[in-house]
Amino acid sequence: MQFSAQEVKTLRLKTGAGVMDCKEALVAADGDMEEATKWLRKKGLAKSAKKADRAVADGLVSVVVDGLKAAIVELNSETDFVARNTRFQELARGITSLAISSEGSVSSLLDASYPETGRSVSDQISEVVAVVGENIQLRRIACLSVENGAIGSYIHNAVSDGMGRVGVLVTLDAPEGNEEKLASFARQIAMHVSAHDPTPVCVKVEDIDQKVLQREREVFTEQAALSGKPQEVVEKMVEGRLRKYCEEVTLLSQKFVFSPDITVGEFVKGVAEEIGAPISIRAFVRYAVGESLS
Repeated sequence: MQFSAQEVKTLRLKTGAGVMDCKEALVAADGDMEEATKWLRKKGLAKSAKKADRAVADGLVSVVVDGLKAAIVELNSETDFVARNTRFQELARGITSLAISSEGSVSSLLDASYPETGRSVSDQISEVVAVVGENIQLRRIACLSVENGAIGSYIHNAVSDGMGRVGVLVTLDAPEGNEEKLASFARQIAMHVSAHDPTPVCVKVEDIDQKVLQREREVFTEQAALSGKPQEVVEKMVEGRLRKYCEEVTLLSQKFVFSPDITVGEFVKGVAEEIGAPISIRAFVRYAVGESLS
């Protein structure tokens, strides 16, 4: 059965499949465009299943802010080449928009309905896998919100609107009013979180996981013991190193990247005095593509 080049082109535009696959689909479907589309979908799902175990070490972080709600998503691919593909980026943007209204878990988001497709997010990922030829995995998501205040977002070296290899969300608690200034302030904090080395692990010292503190204390104790100094000196050395560690990994205690002579906490205090209302950093999330989660 022969088909016109226009029919093949129409099927390609509709499905994103290759020329030979489109021709094969039209033959299998006796020229019925809808049946050919279904044939390609089934073939694509079969292909994606074979790719599911292949390693994904690249991809993008995507953020979406909608008023006082926001979401951040890491969607992984096998290569940077696919991460720069518009179909992959459209998928990342669509998933992130859905994440705002999700339960905050990957499993619930994968089961959600992907807009205007009649498919789940999981099936939509499989569809794109069939088109781009690489394994794609939704690695993690986070949702943030505030009742009053502002949300700031930042993408480092963005490759498209709202997505890149490093993304940050920051939420501020503050009284109503000064929304524009608060949003700008939140973005500055997000930029700090993106750039500071070491990356902050929590907002304030009290938020540091006690298991983490105990682990660091044990490491510092072993290191200090090698000095051969008296026990009371060793204990002081450990406490000093532990205090320095807490300052280095706590957001409010870090030196502000835009004004290193003050801390982030002091910067927050200054902005609060400027607008005449209390401000506090409620939470932040920083994702970098492929980073360890341990």
